[in-house]
Amino acid sequence: MTVTDKKANILSAALELFANEGFNATSTSSVAKKAGVSEALIFRHFLNKKGLLDAILGQGEKKFMELMGPILFQNEPKKVIKMTLELPFSVKESEYDFWKLQIKLKWDSDYYHPQKMVPLTNKLTEAFAALGSEMPELEALSLNQMVESISIGLVRNEIKDKKKYLAFLLAKYGV
Repeated sequence: MTVTDKKANILSAALELFANEGFNATSTSSVAKKAGVSEALIFRHFLNKKGLLDAILGQGEKKFMELMGPILFQNEPKKVIKMTLELPFSVKESEYDFWKLQIKLKWDSDYYHPQKMVPLTNKLTEAFAALGSEMPELEALSLNQMVESISIGLVRNEIKDKKKYLAFLLAKYGV
């Protein structure tokens, strides 16, 4: 196994454990065991558990921007709303552990960064204003919070018929 493979195994094992057991409840020794490497190798690559989490979040940040980027560059208001509604449904189930981890970290002030959502909120505000909403800021905030709640429901497997639910939302917003 190459160094790159070992590092990838460490990140994968840590993501799974952090997402399901929690960051604070997961030891580096349990990550090492799951990854099939020595604990010393984790410290060599990531220095400490926080460094490991930071590496995972760095990878996730790229995924997040890949998902959100097209919305931010969209100029058609209805498409902005449609793409935002579709956003949580476009996440692959194989990436749910990352999103579970993000949800858990919302309660940790060291890792909760609500400013990441400001560009999307601003874009939604513009879209609702262009469509004649009397309260575009509140519409944007409401939609953002609804999408976050839907995301939680999806990663917890609480939404059984995803296609039907998405179709309902798109019809509700007329997009």
